[in-house]
This record gives sequence, C-alpha cells and structure tokens, in this order.
Amino acid sequence: DPAVETAEEATEPAEADINELSTSEDYKLLENMNKLTSLKYLEMKDIAINISRNLKDLNQKYAGLQPYLEQISLIEEQVAALEQAAYKLDAYSKKLGTYL
Repeated sequence: DPAVETAEEATEPAEADINELSTSEDYKLLENMNKLTSLKYLEMKDIAINISRNLKDLNQKYAGLQPYLEQISLIEEQVAALEQAAYKLDAYSKKLGTYL
C-alpha cells in the first residue's frame, strides 16, 4: 500500500534534515561560546583598567615618598660616616691611653 509506505517515510528524518539540524546546533553552540568569550574579555578589560588605576595611584604615592626616601638614604650615609669616625676616635684614644 503506497499510503503506508509514505507514512513510514515521513516518520524517518531525512539525511539533509539531520545535517541541517546538526549545523544549526553547531552555530548555536558557537554563538554561545562567542558570547561567553566576549563576557570574559569584558571582565578582563575591567580588571586591567583597575590594575592600571591602582598602579598609577601607587606611582603617585611613591613619588610623594621619594623625598623622604632620599633623606633616609642621606641619613644612612651620614650615620655610616659617623660610625667610621667613632671607630677612628676609639682607636686614637686607645693609642693615647698606651702613651700615658
């Protein structure tokens, strides 16, 4: 009976329909992956902007501290020179003590 045969063929999906559905699902998957990737890049952009802003703030703070750091270095050099002078004075006073 040709009617039954036609009904059986209608229930089985055609190969072209399967390929079309598969391709459509692939495109949907790619679209979702692209959307997620785009969101991740936006998040990374925000993080990079925050890092840049924080780095600028740190550089400004460091620039504000720079004069004090230079003063500390100068004091450190003066203390080292004073320490050397104290050692020389101690050695000289010991020599004087041996002569007296």
